[in-house]
Amino acid sequence: MYIYTFETHEINIYTMKSYGFVIFLSIILSIHFAVNYYIYHRGIQWLETIPALKNTFRWIMLLLLIAYPAGRFLERIWYSPISNSLHWIGAFWFAGMLYFTLFIFAVDIIRLLNTLIHFLPKQGTINYTNLKYYTGIILTATCILIIFIGFMNAWHPKINQYNIKIEKHIEGRKQLKIVAASDIHLGTIIGPRKTNKLVQTINSLEPDIILFAGDVVDEDVGPVIRQNLGESLRQLKAPLGVYACTGNHEYIGGADRSVQYLEEHGLTILRDSSILIEDQFYLIGREDKDKSRSGAIRKSITDLVNHLNKSKPLIMLDHQPFNLDLVEKEAVDLQISGHTHHGQLWPFGYITKRMFEVSRGYKLKGNSHFIVSTGFGTWGPPVRTGNRPEILEINVSFR
Repeated sequence: MYIYTFETHEINIYTMKSYGFVIFLSIILSIHFAVNYYIYHRGIQWLETIPALKNTFRWIMLLLLIAYPAGRFLERIWYSPISNSLHWIGAFWFAGMLYFTLFIFAVDIIRLLNTLIHFLPKQGTINYTNLKYYTGIILTATCILIIFIGFMNAWHPKINQYNIKIEKHIEGRKQLKIVAASDIHLGTIIGPRKTNKLVQTINSLEPDIILFAGDVVDEDVGPVIRQNLGESLRQLKAPLGVYACTGNHEYIGGADRSVQYLEEHGLTILRDSSILIEDQFYLIGREDKDKSRSGAIRKSITDLVNHLNKSKPLIMLDHQPFNLDLVEKEAVDLQISGHTHHGQLWPFGYITKRMFEVSRGYKLKGNSHFIVSTGFGTWGPPVRTGNRPEILEINVSFR
């Protein structure tokens, strides 16, 4: 009787999760379709000035509509130049959808104002036709230019340096150089060239320890395996080791498989666990907050630090920078996080600033230091218009 009840309960949970996923996916696809239809509808109206391009435009918009979902689906069953191309086209189009929508909406606001004030040429006149033609040309060129600049920006990470002091004494060590990164998103978009650049840049900084604050893998680990990106990670060099925590994207793609691959290639993944390094300081790695979506609960900060000797420095990796007050309360000396990308694409940084106490950069709360990285890689479009990608060089001095 108890076994039957348990199995029924498990089936109900599985069914609820399946329904939840279907509803979530339906909402996302509906928004995706609606935005593309808005761009398509306005584009067709503009092409009244160039009728010969209407059919070509329809086929282009159909490709852009299906490219990303088709590419992501195909790469799971048939990783090939076709799946790669669709993934890249769809990824770039995410940025295109944003900026075309913003600019077209701005034009629609002007058109609405014109119905009240009548400051534009009258419809049907040659001046109106010319205005419509050149508006479309300028809008399209501007969007393409923004995406291109954002793409180039995403390929040139900067090194952000932080010098902090932890008021604890360590026998035999006065300084610790941490080189950290978050949100690498290894996969189809972040491939061999970008991974090699990450490794070479980190090694050039000669760190004592290397830390990755989650989202090392971009969802499915399959493209990482097929491109053999782990061999690049093996080249990371630090005398105290290379450590990471899980991020939400590891859980989207299956955390256990991603963790196994990363550990086979030189990383130590701390999953709600801690390690005492050279009897000098503790490194704590939290499971990502999204672990709860799998039906499991991650440990509390209290559970993670209660058994530790708090006279030694406590350094923690937690991918999503929520509940900083709890971290301060448990006397964690330094927390390194990521996740926010600080919006990645303008103007989303304004949203992440409202969502997180620290969307990027540094904050001191009591004696606890918090550093949130904008991330090294990109999610979705390989484009950054809101900030630069970064690698963190954190120079820690002890009392």
